[in-house]
Amino acid sequence: MKKGISVVLIVRNEELNLDACLKSCSFADELIVVNDGSTDRTVEIAESYGAKVFHRALNGDWAAQQNYGIDQATQYWVFLLDADERVTPDLAKKLLECAAGEDKAYWVQRHNRFKHICAEHGTMRPDWVCRLMPRTKVRIYGQVHPEIRVQCPPERIHGDGMIHYPYRTWRQYMNKINTYSELSAEKYLSEGRNVVFWRDVMLRPIWSFIKIYFINRGFLDGKAGFVFSINNSVYTMMKYVKYYFLKHYSGEL
Repeated sequence: MKKGISVVLIVRNEELNLDACLKSCSFADELIVVNDGSTDRTVEIAESYGAKVFHRALNGDWAAQQNYGIDQATQYWVFLLDADERVTPDLAKKLLECAAGEDKAYWVQRHNRFKHICAEHGTMRPDWVCRLMPRTKVRIYGQVHPEIRVQCPPERIHGDGMIHYPYRTWRQYMNKINTYSELSAEKYLSEGRNVVFWRDVMLRPIWSFIKIYFINRGFLDGKAGFVFSINNSVYTMMKYVKYYFLKHYSGEL
Protein backbone atom coordinates (compact mmCIF):
# COMPACT_ATOMS: atom_id res chain seq x y z
CA MET A 1 0.00 0.00 0.00
CA LYS A 2 1.38 3.37 -1.03
CA LYS A 3 1.95 5.82 1.83
CA GLY A 4 1.40 9.29 0.42
CA ILE A 5 2.74 12.63 1.66
CA SER A 6 0.71 15.73 2.54
CA VAL A 7 2.62 19.01 2.55
CA VAL A 8 1.23 21.41 5.18
CA LEU A 9 1.84 25.16 4.90
CA ILE A 10 0.72 28.04 7.13
CA VAL A 11 0.56 31.27 5.10
CA ARG A 12 -0.34 34.94 5.14
CA ASN A 13 0.38 37.26 2.20
CA GLU A 14 3.05 35.01 0.67
CA GLU A 15 2.56 35.74 -3.03
CA LEU A 16 6.28 36.51 -3.44
CA ASN A 17 7.31 33.11 -2.06
CA LEU A 18 4.49 30.66 -2.62
CA ASP A 19 4.91 29.92 -6.34
CA ALA A 20 8.55 28.80 -6.00
CA CYS A 21 7.75 26.96 -2.77
CA LEU A 22 4.90 24.88 -4.21
CA LYS A 23 6.83 24.28 -7.41
CA SER A 24 9.43 22.45 -5.31
CA CYS A 25 6.75 20.13 -3.87
CA SER A 26 6.29 17.83 -6.86
CA PHE A 27 6.88 14.87 -4.51
CA ALA A 28 3.66 15.58 -2.59
CA ASP A 29 0.38 13.71 -3.03
CA GLU A 30 -1.55 16.51 -1.34
CA LEU A 31 -1.02 20.20 -0.59
CA ILE A 32 -2.69 21.63 2.50
CA VAL A 33 -2.56 25.43 2.81
CA VAL A 34 -3.96 27.16 5.91
CA ASN A 35 -4.51 30.81 5.05
CA ASP A 36 -4.55 33.53 7.70
CA GLY A 37 -6.48 36.31 5.99
CA SER A 38 -4.20 36.97 3.04
CA THR A 39 -5.05 40.06 0.99
CA ASP A 40 -2.71 39.40 -1.94
CA ARG A 41 -2.62 36.57 -4.52
CA THR A 42 -1.65 33.86 -2.00
CA VAL A 43 -4.91 31.91 -2.27
CA GLU A 44 -4.99 32.20 -6.08
CA ILE A 45 -1.46 30.83 -6.38
CA ALA A 46 -2.17 27.98 -3.95
CA GLU A 47 -5.28 26.95 -5.83
CA SER A 48 -3.40 27.02 -9.15
CA TYR A 49 -1.27 24.15 -7.77
CA GLY A 50 -4.34 22.20 -6.74
CA ALA A 51 -3.86 22.92 -3.04
CA LYS A 52 -6.68 22.49 -0.56
CA VAL A 53 -7.00 25.93 1.01
CA PHE A 54 -8.47 26.37 4.49
CA HIS A 55 -9.14 29.77 6.06
CA ARG A 56 -8.35 30.21 9.74
CA ALA A 57 -7.01 33.09 11.85
CA LEU A 58 -3.58 32.49 13.36
CA ASN A 59 -4.22 34.66 16.45
CA GLY A 60 -0.58 34.44 17.46
CA ASP A 61 -0.70 30.66 18.01
CA TRP A 62 1.52 28.98 15.42
CA ALA A 63 1.26 25.53 17.04
CA ALA A 64 -2.54 25.52 16.97
CA GLN A 65 -2.48 26.61 13.33
CA GLN A 66 -0.09 23.82 12.34
CA ASN A 67 -2.08 21.24 14.29
CA TYR A 68 -5.17 22.40 12.42
CA GLY A 69 -3.36 21.99 9.09
CA ILE A 70 -2.19 18.50 10.05
CA ASP A 71 -5.76 17.57 10.96
CA GLN A 72 -6.92 18.51 7.46
CA ALA A 73 -4.38 16.22 5.78
CA THR A 74 -5.49 12.82 4.46
CA GLN A 75 -2.19 11.15 3.53
CA TYR A 76 -0.16 8.85 5.79
CA TRP A 77 2.79 11.24 6.07
CA VAL A 78 2.88 15.00 6.63
CA PHE A 79 5.73 17.26 5.60
CA LEU A 80 5.76 20.64 7.36
CA LEU A 81 6.96 23.48 5.16
CA ASP A 82 7.13 27.28 5.25
CA ALA A 83 6.46 29.44 2.20
CA ASP A 84 9.99 30.86 2.29
CA GLU A 85 11.53 27.38 2.00
CA ARG A 86 12.35 25.28 -1.06
CA VAL A 87 12.75 21.51 -1.27
CA THR A 88 15.76 20.55 -3.36
CA PRO A 89 15.42 17.74 -5.96
CA ASP A 90 17.80 15.60 -3.90
CA LEU A 91 15.68 16.02 -0.77
CA ALA A 92 12.44 15.38 -2.70
CA LYS A 93 13.83 12.06 -3.88
CA LYS A 94 14.89 11.08 -0.37
CA LEU A 95 11.52 12.04 1.11
CA LEU A 96 9.82 9.57 -1.20
CA GLU A 97 12.29 6.89 -0.16
CA CYS A 98 11.63 7.62 3.52
CA ALA A 99 7.87 7.54 3.00
CA ALA A 100 8.18 3.98 1.69
CA GLY A 101 9.91 2.88 4.89
CA GLU A 102 9.10 2.56 8.57
CA ASP A 103 7.62 5.19 10.85
CA LYS A 104 10.20 7.76 11.93
CA ALA A 105 10.50 11.47 12.63
CA TYR A 106 12.74 12.70 9.83
CA TRP A 107 14.93 15.78 10.28
CA VAL A 108 16.28 17.79 7.35
CA GLN A 109 19.01 20.41 7.23
CA ARG A 110 18.03 23.95 6.29
CA HIS A 111 20.41 26.39 4.58
CA ASN A 112 19.77 30.14 4.61
CA ARG A 113 20.14 32.17 1.42
CA PHE A 114 19.81 35.86 0.52
CA LYS A 115 19.75 37.81 -2.72
CA HIS A 116 22.66 40.19 -2.08
CA ILE A 117 24.55 38.92 0.98
CA CYS A 118 26.13 35.68 2.12
CA ALA A 119 25.50 34.60 5.70
CA GLU A 120 26.17 31.00 6.70
CA HIS A 121 27.40 31.30 10.29
CA GLY A 122 26.21 32.78 13.56
CA THR A 123 22.41 33.01 13.66
CA MET A 124 22.30 32.04 9.97
CA ARG A 125 24.23 28.79 10.25
CA PRO A 126 22.46 25.68 8.87
CA ASP A 127 20.06 24.08 11.32
CA TRP A 128 18.25 20.76 11.58
CA VAL A 129 14.44 20.82 11.63
CA CYS A 130 11.92 18.01 12.10
CA ARG A 131 9.63 18.02 9.07
CA LEU A 132 8.49 14.54 7.87
CA MET A 133 6.49 12.30 10.16
CA PRO A 134 3.40 10.04 10.24
CA ARG A 135 0.29 12.21 10.40
CA THR A 136 -1.28 10.37 13.34
CA LYS A 137 1.87 10.45 15.47
CA VAL A 138 2.64 14.17 15.64
CA ARG A 139 1.43 17.09 17.76
CA ILE A 140 2.84 20.57 18.11
CA TYR A 141 2.99 22.57 21.33
CA GLY A 142 3.81 26.18 22.27
CA GLN A 143 3.05 29.55 20.69
CA VAL A 144 6.62 30.85 20.36
CA HIS A 145 9.19 28.52 18.77
CA PRO A 146 6.75 25.57 18.83
CA GLU A 147 7.93 22.13 19.84
CA ILE A 148 7.19 19.22 17.51
CA ARG A 149 6.54 15.96 19.38
CA VAL A 150 6.50 12.76 17.33
CA GLN A 151 5.79 9.30 18.73
CA CYS A 152 8.48 7.49 16.76
CA PRO A 153 12.30 7.51 16.64
CA PRO A 154 14.17 10.40 14.98
CA GLU A 155 16.44 10.13 11.95
CA ARG A 156 18.37 12.69 9.92
CA ILE A 157 18.16 12.91 6.14
CA HIS A 158 21.61 13.82 4.89
CA GLY A 159 22.18 15.57 1.58
CA ASP A 160 21.17 18.89 0.02
CA GLY A 161 18.33 19.57 2.46
CA MET A 162 16.14 22.66 2.14
CA ILE A 163 16.90 26.17 0.97
CA HIS A 164 15.51 28.90 3.22
CA TYR A 165 14.99 32.55 2.25
CA PRO A 166 14.24 34.01 5.71
CA TYR A 167 14.16 37.75 4.97
CA ARG A 168 13.85 39.95 1.88
CA THR A 169 14.30 43.31 3.64
CA TRP A 170 15.58 44.71 6.91
CA ARG A 171 12.07 45.98 7.64
CA GLN A 172 10.74 42.42 7.46
CA TYR A 173 13.57 41.24 9.69
CA MET A 174 13.01 43.95 12.32
CA ASN A 175 9.25 43.42 12.28
CA LYS A 176 9.85 39.75 13.07
CA ILE A 177 12.17 40.67 15.95
CA ASN A 178 9.48 42.97 17.35
CA THR A 179 6.74 40.33 17.01
CA TYR A 180 8.78 37.46 18.46
CA SER A 181 10.05 39.54 21.38
CA GLU A 182 6.46 40.40 22.31
CA LEU A 183 5.34 36.77 22.07
CA SER A 184 8.31 35.67 24.17
CA ALA A 185 7.52 38.26 26.86
CA GLU A 186 3.90 37.07 27.00
CA LYS A 187 5.06 33.46 27.21
CA TYR A 188 7.45 34.25 30.08
CA LEU A 189 4.61 36.02 31.91
CA SER A 190 2.30 33.02 31.56
CA GLU A 191 5.07 30.80 32.93
CA GLY A 192 5.73 33.12 35.86
CA ARG A 193 9.42 33.25 34.99
CA ASN A 194 11.73 35.32 37.18
CA VAL A 195 13.37 38.40 35.64
CA VAL A 196 16.25 40.47 37.02
CA PHE A 197 17.12 43.71 35.24
CA TRP A 198 20.92 43.60 35.57
CA ARG A 199 21.12 39.93 34.62
CA ASP A 200 18.48 39.62 31.90
CA VAL A 201 18.31 43.09 30.36
CA MET A 202 21.97 44.09 30.74
CA LEU A 203 24.11 40.93 30.68
CA ARG A 204 22.13 38.49 28.52
CA PRO A 205 22.36 40.69 25.37
CA ILE A 206 26.14 41.01 25.80
CA TRP A 207 26.52 37.26 26.15
CA SER A 208 24.25 36.77 23.14
CA PHE A 209 26.56 38.86 20.96
CA ILE A 210 29.69 37.06 22.19
CA LYS A 211 28.12 33.67 21.58
CA ILE A 212 26.80 34.43 18.08
CA TYR A 213 29.68 36.54 16.76
CA PHE A 214 32.65 34.65 18.23
CA ILE A 215 31.63 31.14 19.38
CA ASN A 216 29.26 30.52 16.45
CA ARG A 217 31.69 32.30 14.09
CA GLY A 218 29.40 35.03 12.86
CA PHE A 219 32.53 37.07 12.13
CA LEU A 220 33.18 34.82 9.11
CA ASP A 221 30.18 36.43 7.38
CA GLY A 222 31.78 39.88 7.39
CA LYS A 223 29.50 42.91 7.64
CA ALA A 224 26.34 40.79 7.53
CA GLY A 225 27.62 38.58 10.33
CA PHE A 226 28.25 41.60 12.54
CA VAL A 227 24.80 43.07 11.85
CA PHE A 228 22.99 39.78 12.50
CA SER A 229 24.95 39.27 15.74
CA ILE A 230 24.11 42.79 16.98
CA ASN A 231 20.45 42.35 16.03
CA ASN A 232 20.24 39.06 17.90
CA SER A 233 21.59 40.89 20.94
CA VAL A 234 18.92 43.57 20.44
CA TYR A 235 16.23 40.88 20.20
CA THR A 236 17.45 39.35 23.46
CA MET A 237 17.30 42.72 25.20
CA MET A 238 13.88 43.58 23.73
CA LYS A 239 12.16 40.41 24.93
CA TYR A 240 13.47 40.82 28.48
CA VAL A 241 12.76 44.57 28.59
CA LYS A 242 9.20 43.89 27.45
CA TYR A 243 8.81 41.09 29.97
CA TYR A 244 10.29 43.17 32.80
CA PHE A 245 7.82 46.00 32.23
CA LEU A 246 4.96 43.59 31.54
CA LYS A 247 5.60 41.79 34.83
CA HIS A 248 6.09 44.88 37.01
CA TYR A 249 4.10 47.64 35.27
CA SER A 250 1.58 45.84 33.01
CA GLY A 251 3.68 46.83 30.01
CA GLU A 252 3.41 50.58 30.61
CA LEU A 253 6.34 52.97 30.82
